[in-house]
Amino acid sequence: MNDGKYRVLLLCEHPVQYNTILWSLQARHPKLDILVAYCSMRGALAAMHPEFGVEVKWDVPLLEGYPWKLIDSSKTGQNGGARPGFFSKALWRLVRDGGFDAIYVGGYYFPEAWRVLLAAKRLGIPYILSTDVHALESRRARNPFSRAIKKAIVGRIFRMAGAVSTGSTGATAYVQSLGVPAERIVLGRNTVDNSWWAARAAEVDRVAVRRAWSIPADAPVALFCAKLQSWKRPGDLLEAFARANVPGSHLVFAGDGPLRRELEQRAGSLGLGDRVHFLGFVNQSGLPAVYVASDLLVLPSDYEPFGLVVNEAMICGCPAVVSDRVGAKYDLVREGVTGSIYPCGEVETLADTIRSLLSDRPRLAQMSAAARERLKSWTPEMNVESFVETVELAVNRNSRTKKKVH
Repeated sequence: MNDGKYRVLLLCEHPVQYNTILWSLQARHPKLDILVAYCSMRGALAAMHPEFGVEVKWDVPLLEGYPWKLIDSSKTGQNGGARPGFFSKALWRLVRDGGFDAIYVGGYYFPEAWRVLLAAKRLGIPYILSTDVHALESRRARNPFSRAIKKAIVGRIFRMAGAVSTGSTGATAYVQSLGVPAERIVLGRNTVDNSWWAARAAEVDRVAVRRAWSIPADAPVALFCAKLQSWKRPGDLLEAFARANVPGSHLVFAGDGPLRRELEQRAGSLGLGDRVHFLGFVNQSGLPAVYVASDLLVLPSDYEPFGLVVNEAMICGCPAVVSDRVGAKYDLVREGVTGSIYPCGEVETLADTIRSLLSDRPRLAQMSAAARERLKSWTPEMNVESFVETVELAVNRNSRTKKKVH
């Protein structure tokens, strides 16, 4: 520690809008001296997003309020330019010469992460991993054999970490199932910039937004806010909305992706062309208006480690219905209070839930208030304090291990 601060390197694949508030708070924390290292500028530069299917450049600051650097690149890449790669000498020198007490690696799925993990191991610097995953099953590990292989490999990676930060209580249980002792796991909480979202939500003219959408001011509105990808299961919501058949109700899709044309055609064949609205990709600054103008967020995903759209919606007073594969169910969605949880893929159950909630205005109002209240105790400030605890845990454990070796 220098001047009573832990010197920490945070390696990230690319800038992410949700991290800006966290890195900014960490940079101001009296116990931390951080440096964020990016492998590419994807997200901070305008580029074609392969999942949205449109050019994306986030319209909120991603690189302000904290110290950062871009690692020297050795190979070309798409969607944000070149990146260092596994054999990057710059990454090795950064770890070796940076004087770091601990290293945080934001994921183990990109080659540069492995380079840094190996360097940290060789140099005796403790590393911290984080995860919001709450189950072995994923988009790629569907069958029992794949899950068994994943558990063996991922379990070893996490057990070698000095400490692990988790995004939810479900993720904590998952990491424990991999064999990581409970005393090396800290609940970090997956959060967004609550203050930013609340302030912008307060500025929204709900009636004006609905007028722009050609939706009556008093109509019940369900919202899907995510990429239009198969694992997000937007088609489940469309079918459930049609079966719910709530008089005067509307459905809004905020997002883009390969399923858009198919969904538009299906909405037409269901006779819902004038009650289903496709907004396309909505950038960050436009989302508060989308949530405020809606009554109910629905996230039907069959794979969703957490689902930060739930945080965003609830801060804006929009309760959430989520499938049981969505990680936010563990801590944010309380059945009948801040939203509802249903078995993934059960369209009829989802239809019953939508019908029940969109038909009950007083209940929706109560849930809206409860959703806002819940997010007051799930904040980025709490995330940062947990991060400091995680760093201290990793550093102290490393010190004890070195003493035993010597």
